[in-house]
Amino acid sequence: MTTKIFVLAKNVFQEVIRDRILYIIGFYALILAVAFGTLPEFSAATEDKIFLDFGMAAMNAIGLIVTIFVGTGLVNKEIEKRTVLVLIAKPVSRSEIIVGKYLGLSAVLAVLIATMTAIYLLFLQFGNIAHPTESILIAAIFLFLQLSLMTATAIAFGVFTASLVATILTFAVYLMGNITQDLVQLGRLSRNLGIERLTQGLFLILPDLSRLDLKNDAVYGLQALPDTAALITNVGYALLYSAMLLAIAIFIFSRREF
Repeated sequence: MTTKIFVLAKNVFQEVIRDRILYIIGFYALILAVAFGTLPEFSAATEDKIFLDFGMAAMNAIGLIVTIFVGTGLVNKEIEKRTVLVLIAKPVSRSEIIVGKYLGLSAVLAVLIATMTAIYLLFLQFGNIAHPTESILIAAIFLFLQLSLMTATAIAFGVFTASLVATILTFAVYLMGNITQDLVQLGRLSRNLGIERLTQGLFLILPDLSRLDLKNDAVYGLQALPDTAALITNVGYALLYSAMLLAIAIFIFSRREF
C-alpha cells in the first residue's frame, strides 16, 4: 500500500469512527440486552435459538446499513460538494482515491464486526446459551467479506449516480445477490426461454452473496466447520469480485470531468 492510499484510508477510518461507530456499537449492545430480557417471556422453549438468530441477523443488518449509506457517499458526496476538486488537485491519482476510500471503510467494518461479535459472544456466555464459537467466528469473518464486497458495489455506483440512486441500486444488488441461485431455478421452472436467459444473465453478473452467508451454520448448531477448500474458494471469490468492482469504479471515476 502506498503512503497516499494509507493516508486516505486513515482519514476515512477516523472520520467514520468519530462520527458514527460508537453509537452503532452501543445500539447493537442495547438491542441485544432488550432481546435477552424479553425473549423468554414470548418463547420460553426456543428463546436460545431465537436469540442466536436475532444476534447474527442484527449484526448483518447494522453492518449493511453502514456499508450502503456510508459507502455510497464516500466518493459521491465529494463530487456533489465539489470537494473532489481539492482531492484531484493534490498529488494523488484517482485510483488511489478509490482504493483509499474502500480500504478506510473496510477497516471500519472490520472494527465494527469484531466488536459486535465480541459483544454477541459475551451475551451468549452470560446467558449460558450453547453456541458453536468457531462457526460464529467464521460466519463473522464471511460477513465482513460480504460487506466489503458491498462496499465496492456502493463505491462503484456512487462514482456515477446520485446518492439516493446509488443507495437504491446497492440495496437491490444485495437483495438480488442473496437469491441468484433461486432466480436460476425460477427461470428453469418458468419454461420460458427469455426468462431463463434473463435469470442466467443475472446469475453471471450479480455477486452470489449466498456463498458468503454462513449465519445458518452458526445459528443452527452445525458444530463441524465448513469444508476448508470451499471456504478458501469463497474467500477468493469475494476478493476477486471486490477487485473487479473497484476496477470498474476506477475506470469510471478516471474518465469523469469535474
